[in-house]
Amino acid sequence: MTLSTLCRTGLALAAVLVLAAAPASAQRQKPPAGKQEKQDKNPAAVTLDVALSATKEILVKQGFEVVSVETLSDRQIVTYRAGNQGRGKGKGPPVRMVIRRVENRIVLDDAPEGLKVEIGIRLGIKL
Repeated sequence: MTLSTLCRTGLALAAVLVLAAAPASAQRQKPPAGKQEKQDKNPAAVTLDVALSATKEILVKQGFEVVSVETLSDRQIVTYRAGNQGRGKGKGPPVRMVIRRVENRIVLDDAPEGLKVEIGIRLGIKL
């Protein structure tokens, strides 16, 4: 071999070694299919109408009866009571719950914690 062939081979070998030793971040590899990076998602803002319909569904599902719904500017007042459970004791007393919107969130006032959690799950938000 001649000197020029050895120099070319040495340069090619050096280039391969430099590329192999480059850090993984410089190579920008995709993460494996099962481990994709989480992205910050802004959940879609929930309207009062959607929150009201979810609240009514949950109340009926849990055995309550929706008595009335009143709309006051920026809030909905839902009056509900325990339905007849078939025990001959009649229906429960009327109870009020207020659904209002603060900035981009829905707030449930005067609602039992169990109902708040279930409504939050249905809406896909944390109450």
